[in-house]
Amino acid sequence: VTALRRRDIDLEAATVQVRVAYAERPTGEMLLGPPKSDAGVREVGIPRAILPAVRGHLDTFVKPEPDAIVFPGPKGGPMRRSGFNKLSAWVHVVRAMGLPGLHVRDLRHTGNTFAAESGAALRDLMARLGQSSTRAAIIYQHRSQGPTSASRKPSNDLVSAVRKDREEGDDGAAGALVPAA
Repeated sequence: VTALRRRDIDLEAATVQVRVAYAERPTGEMLLGPPKSDAGVREVGIPRAILPAVRGHLDTFVKPEPDAIVFPGPKGGPMRRSGFNKLSAWVHVVRAMGLPGLHVRDLRHTGNTFAAESGAALRDLMARLGQSSTRAAIIYQHRSQGPTSASRKPSNDLVSAVRKDREEGDDGAAGALVPAA
């Protein structure tokens, strides 16, 4: 995510192209190169329900040039993993949502669980995760190995349901997960 550029996000197609990744050396040097495996180079679908939030982020925080970093560090360069929580105010945000202890990796797990529960096949989960081995992807394969085109549907359905609850005045914790449109 730290290497994503504006050109990697296609709002019309609702996709993100993962092409490169930053690796931080023990010296602190940031190296741009290919992801850890060949499977790491991939296209990932964006649930249409969150496209307005993605568009808002791009409009507000990302420079207009195609090479602009989507999640820049304080000086405009790549964000370091070690500084993410502070720069994003992650701890404060998850506390305000009533979800202390939530980690960014938990979002990856949630998205892949939704995809698996929608019937996404193991190979689709592997592609989504950017993995060439079934070992990590198999943990998300909770229910079935159904149709391959449905991996975004549960995310869309969940976000739409939360927004509907919010519009109807339900103040449940789930409503805090999604900003009002």
